[in-house]
Amino acid sequence: MEFRPDIGTLSPATREHLAPGNMLRAGINLSNFLLVSSRSPEGEPQGVSPDLARALAGHLGTGLRYVPYANPGLLADAALRDEWDVGLIGAEPQRAETIGFTPAYAEIEATYLVRDASPLRRIADVDADGVRIAVTGRAAYGLWLDRHIRKATLIRSGTLDEAAVDFVEQKLEALAGLRPRLISDRAAIPGTRLLDGHFMTVQQAIGVPRPKAEAVAYLTRFVEAAKASGFIEALIRKHGVEGLSVAR
Repeated sequence: MEFRPDIGTLSPATREHLAPGNMLRAGINLSNFLLVSSRSPEGEPQGVSPDLARALAGHLGTGLRYVPYANPGLLADAALRDEWDVGLIGAEPQRAETIGFTPAYAEIEATYLVRDASPLRRIADVDADGVRIAVTGRAAYGLWLDRHIRKATLIRSGTLDEAAVDFVEQKLEALAGLRPRLISDRAAIPGTRLLDGHFMTVQQAIGVPRPKAEAVAYLTRFVEAAKASGFIEALIRKHGVEGLSVAR
């Protein structure tokens, strides 16, 4: 699927700084199953984010190398280690200290899973004394909860699966997560239900390490054109992703 927006060009110096040696290294978060939905026979990530990175490399006229990470925290940690040139990751204030972000190209609702018998009925009910929330700590929604939860207790884990295990084995009051994942968790954990609405939306963006921040304006034009032209929507349809929306 080709996408060649009319957004001007980068100066040769900025292009070389962004993609040294004519090779764009794209950091990919493998744990987001909405954005990385499969692997190629060669083992390369496939999905909305890898396709968007490929479209960017095609527009820049560079080669592309995927740099995969098991979770977004590891991707963010590598921002200043010169491991990737662009990272496709949720835009969060904590990460903005080392990463310059474009506007979001896609967004995902985050909500809670609770037990059927739970008195928790609304999103606002969850932040209360005595409520323990299982959460993947370094996910974008986990970082949001770090900043906003005042009364409840966050029980952090390293992976989505570990958070679900904590919820079950420790009999926690709520499991935080992305709505599409929680739908599958609800099917796997009898006697549970999802709360309506969302406590935040994860804003998926293109980021660059702060030393490459001069490219953000150009990448912003690329993202806005990808949304306005229907390219992002087409990628979502191509990969059959439910629960991922074009960012407003």
